[in-house]
Amino acid sequence: MLKKLKLYADFVVLRHTLFAIPFAYLGAILASKGIPELRVLFWVGLAFLGARSAAMALNNLIDKDIDAKNPRTANREMPAGKITLSEVWGLIVISYFFLFYSAYKLNPLCLALAPIIPVTSIIYPYLKRSLPISHFVLGMNLGYAPVGGWLAVTGIFNFPFGAPEIAMLLLLFAVTFWVAGFDIIYSLHDIDFDIKNKLYSVPAVFGVKRALDVSFVSHILMLILLVGLMLVLKLGIIFKVGLIVIAALIWYEHTLVKADNFTNVPVAFFNVNAAVSLSMLAFTALDIVLS
Repeated sequence: MLKKLKLYADFVVLRHTLFAIPFAYLGAILASKGIPELRVLFWVGLAFLGARSAAMALNNLIDKDIDAKNPRTANREMPAGKITLSEVWGLIVISYFFLFYSAYKLNPLCLALAPIIPVTSIIYPYLKRSLPISHFVLGMNLGYAPVGGWLAVTGIFNFPFGAPEIAMLLLLFAVTFWVAGFDIIYSLHDIDFDIKNKLYSVPAVFGVKRALDVSFVSHILMLILLVGLMLVLKLGIIFKVGLIVIAALIWYEHTLVKADNFTNVPVAFFNVNAAVSLSMLAFTALDIVLS
């Protein structure tokens, strides 16, 4: 049983949940202007876990033939035959049950908006076959996290937009550009494979140097959007210090990867981005709680 659970956790790359779940809690903290109730934190976490696990399982299912051809991914659970098709569908169904049941337990608006998540999760893998924008759709899939956390607390989305709605959108697009930026860096590993198999990653379409430029610009846009968030919500000095830390981490990430050297891509992808995510949550929470 433990071996099976580890297999399933590896299949959905559970450890990468560290990238974006802090942003779900970030949205909840900003919306509540403090630490939300334990009940909200629990259902937000379970909803995010379900949404992300289902998205990863769907991506692996849709890309199974591509992954089988790619030497970097050929040993993954599906191409290697370590997990069956019925097990994959079981994981998808259970994961989406967690998402929808958690949304139901939170409030009617969360439940009404929950179907958007599987739709974009299904669209994302197919975009790799046609347009070099899949990195940004992946980013948006994770960008839903702070919006979901925010709406879990408020249950309201007003139109025309007020400060809360503007803040949610700033967070949505900040996470979108952040994820797109580091996913472009990660896709450098597969540039030769993508070109050979006519897959439309940014590096395959535009080349390594331009891909790194697009990644860098995406991360600059992320920082600009976070500055906008600070101004809209009138966040304090601790948040400003956090922005400086995050900017330094982003700069460090881009010094690790060169156009002629991809050796440090794993460090840039996992270590630095995990630090960005956790720093964002920690500095924002401290700013809100101590202000």
